[in-house]
Amino acid sequence: MDEITHAIADYASYLRYEAIDSDSRHAAIQRLIDSLGCALGAHDCEEAKIGRRVAAGQGAGHYAGRILLHGDLLPLESAAFVNTAMIRNLDFNDRYPGGHPSDCLGALLAFAGARPVSGARFIAAMVVTYEIFARLSDAAKLSRRGWDQGYAVAVATAAGLANLLDLDLAHAAHAIGIAATSNLPLRVTRSGELTPWKNAATAYAVRNGAFATLLAAEGMVGPGHAFDGRNGLFDNVTGPFALAAFPNDGGVPLTPRVQLKYWPIETNGQPLVWAALDLRQRIAADQIAEIECFTSKFTWFEIGSEPEKWDPKTRETADHSLPYIFARSFLDGPLTQHSFSEAAVRDPDLRPLMAKIKVTVDEEIERVLAETVILRVRVTARDGTRYDAEVINPLGHPDNPMRDEHINQKFLGLAEPVLGERRSREALDAWWHVAGWEELLPLLKSVAVAPTG
Repeated sequence: MDEITHAIADYASYLRYEAIDSDSRHAAIQRLIDSLGCALGAHDCEEAKIGRRVAAGQGAGHYAGRILLHGDLLPLESAAFVNTAMIRNLDFNDRYPGGHPSDCLGALLAFAGARPVSGARFIAAMVVTYEIFARLSDAAKLSRRGWDQGYAVAVATAAGLANLLDLDLAHAAHAIGIAATSNLPLRVTRSGELTPWKNAATAYAVRNGAFATLLAAEGMVGPGHAFDGRNGLFDNVTGPFALAAFPNDGGVPLTPRVQLKYWPIETNGQPLVWAALDLRQRIAADQIAEIECFTSKFTWFEIGSEPEKWDPKTRETADHSLPYIFARSFLDGPLTQHSFSEAAVRDPDLRPLMAKIKVTVDEEIERVLAETVILRVRVTARDGTRYDAEVINPLGHPDNPMRDEHINQKFLGLAEPVLGERRSREALDAWWHVAGWEELLPLLKSVAVAPTG
């Protein structure tokens, strides 16, 4: 097998909780709680309902999976799709450059809800997915080449599930080979007017990654040279690359570097909210002549370069729209998931302010992007007065991390409308102690909601 496949499969088959450093353990629990909150906030989303309807009546079979929050037992790959659809729906879950590693949790939670899995074992499998996702995203840079994050999601999901299934290196390698050769999605999913598929694309990749591992567990032999073989990933897409060393080989743990989101929007839009909250205290909207946002080329490309972003028709477009994010925050204050209701997104009263916004790529910001996130906004008033705001590494950035109290606040804000205050607080306390639980099923029941059909 090639070096990339071997490295991923070796880490997936090796890692146990005892080998994980304390910072990564705590970071994983933070991100698990964050993901559960995101799922609770979207427990009744249409994408998850569609997934449940498609799987309705299916027997769970030998590899059963439990639907997070609702409790249905379905085939593992179907449950994985639905779970990730809920985690991903609000675009509020964690993010690493290249995509969202917590999307992979849909499969792991499905498995842990149907078989005895200890909290410590689950955390180990979760760290496998995060470390693999981060390294593969860093090395392959697929999002910068026009491919979607589902590639790393599928491979990392396959690896994490291989860890939970206790597959040896050879069987884990077969799972990686199948996932790595069969899932290369187009980034057009996140271009132009975005559709609900934006929230389900990685759920589809998680489903595929999970299925790859189940096939390997039953004896399916996968390609051994998915990366360096003739017509493999190196030949067809990326050129050669090497993964950074995993922590067990002296590499830096990357799980703590995965960013948590303070606002329910695309990651590059996070500093826009802080800038708007600052500026709205200093100038009234009706006094504004022009707004110029100085940012990186990638932020411009992702959320400020297409005409659809100045007139969004869907929630998915709005939470990826620099003009919408800034204008809505400026007029309303702090954003919530309700800031993206259909009425809010299509609000004609917002368009005049959005039309005053232009986006400029700043070469100074571009040069420091790898280490530092900077946004500068200049508002020019009708009388010529200028008001400037600068945001550096907004809350949630790895160098300005969200603390436990921020995560608690976010979880409770998402959970209490669904579970009520008492149940939400009890569940939150239990999940902070997840590593000590012998089985995850009681914890999963603590966040169960009544089925919504």
